[in-house]
Amino acid sequence: MRGAQDYGISTTGLSLDLPKLLAQKDAAVDGLTKGIEGLFKKNGVQYVKGYGRMADANTVEVEGTDGTKTSIKTKNTILATGSEPVELPFMKFNDFTDRTCVSSTGALLLEKVPKKLAVIGGGVIGLELGSVWARLGAEVTVIEFMDRLCPTMDTELITAFQRSLKKNLKFKFKLETKVAAADVRKDGVTLTLESGGKSEQFEADVALVAVGRRPRTEDLGLEKVGVELDKAKRIVTGENFKTKVPGIFAIGDSIAGPMLAHKAEEEGVACVEYIAGKNGHINYDTIPGVIYTHPEVASVGKTEEELKAAGVEFRKGTFPFMANSRARAVGSAEGMVKMLVDKKTDRILGVHIMSNAAGEMIHEAVLAMEYGASGEDIGRTCHAHPTLSEAIKEAAMACYDKPIHF
Repeated sequence: MRGAQDYGISTTGLSLDLPKLLAQKDAAVDGLTKGIEGLFKKNGVQYVKGYGRMADANTVEVEGTDGTKTSIKTKNTILATGSEPVELPFMKFNDFTDRTCVSSTGALLLEKVPKKLAVIGGGVIGLELGSVWARLGAEVTVIEFMDRLCPTMDTELITAFQRSLKKNLKFKFKLETKVAAADVRKDGVTLTLESGGKSEQFEADVALVAVGRRPRTEDLGLEKVGVELDKAKRIVTGENFKTKVPGIFAIGDSIAGPMLAHKAEEEGVACVEYIAGKNGHINYDTIPGVIYTHPEVASVGKTEEELKAAGVEFRKGTFPFMANSRARAVGSAEGMVKMLVDKKTDRILGVHIMSNAAGEMIHEAVLAMEYGASGEDIGRTCHAHPTLSEAIKEAAMACYDKPIHF
């Protein structure tokens, strides 16, 4: 109950029931999964559980979970096989046994809070799951080969986010550090770290390996039927998600682009619309990304670094939540809104938010960019007071004039 005392709330005897917490997680996942199965039934979709492979361009062979085999004849096939965590060659995952070297899957199966958690990889997944266990009491150290976290996101925002993790959750960071070797045991892990020409041993109860994900395209019979893969084993697609094989399409994590569930969902809808002879639509410039921590970090469009690299002239407007009435009133004034607009046209090019509600707030910017709005369009739109969303309005105002409250 961090900060509760500031609101006159005193608590004693708080304790963690981890099995009950995990049971709630499992119940939520089970309920959502059954909900999808219900939608299949409602809409007349045949659901076959098992491992599917392409037998030929118009046949999918499925080895069922119960051992049965099903052959499905198809006119059109959409490959949406998702992705899986990348495993370091000297650190094999033991998600379902000792759980001392885990992927993102195993990190949600830990039966006790690790005293020391090493997160290998300073990307979104590592920070999200590291944040979960830090809030439950783990001492978290993030080990990242690059010189910064989340290299594809806006540097200014991620720098502020790193300070927040360090201050509020006591995260420790070892940047520009390579994991050269590991001794994975039943009782923990010893990592050999290299940085600046020096080597050190690092002990942890659990190591979470979050160095990226790769498309699940192996053992699907794709090469057999002529579906082309690139060097990263992603399925090569052309216009309207078509592969080189007529009648076979691909979407989601199995093709190029950010590995995001909502990106895959939009591609799936657009792909089916194309197959049905309609006009599908997806704008890759307005796909938001969110880091689900507290505070959250959310972005859409270009970063400041990308615009500079492309030689695009832009104006920047920022507004801190410290100057936002709602954020101050609820005691969550950390973070800011950053907006980037074209210097000549004022068209919004990118928006980046750090806030306890960033994942919800970003969609105002997504919608504005989808319709080609300018910074002044948002700046002159009435926002309810007091709300966190006023900070977006103020950041927009900062792009063409100046914010009222800062």
